Amino acid sequence: MSLDMNVELINKVSAFLWAEADMLDHREYQSWLKLWTEKGHYIVPTDRETTDYAATLNLAYDDHAMREMRIARLENGESVSAADATVTVRMVSRVRILDAGSDRILARCATTINELRHGNLITYPADVEFTLVPDGDSFLMEQKVVKLLHAEGYLRTVSFIF
Repeated sequence: MSLDMNVELINKVSAFLWAEADMLDHREYQSWLKLWTEKGHYIVPTDRETTDYAATLNLAYDDHAMREMRIARLENGESVSAADATVTVRMVSRVRILDAGSDRILARCATTINELRHGNLITYPADVEFTLVPDGDSFLMEQKVVKLLHAEGYLRTVSFIF
């Protein structure tokens, strides 16, 4: 196995992923929405092995309009799940570039989302795959796929973005 270690690219991608996680933890949802391409998809599949997200059941399969509606519900308290706001702390690690071209970068990382709600601490480990489009000195997300370790099991009402 050959590991092409483009340290500069790994550092730039890691910095982007860390910033995205920090925005979500601090509920900077409007800034988070600006990290997306117009055609981007935020996906949380119920099956970790699937690759045809459009043809399978997902916990989330959000295009631009759905992301905006999801954020509006979280910000305005219109959702039952947003009535008692969750506090989250994410840890992003194991960033790996799977493919890098001039117009797309495919990266994967491990993420642990720690949620505190109603005094209960719940942890959601996941593999997250990002399709990133270069945008000046940074990136935009074209796709974010959150493959929760326990996606096929019971998930209670979630009041945050994975």
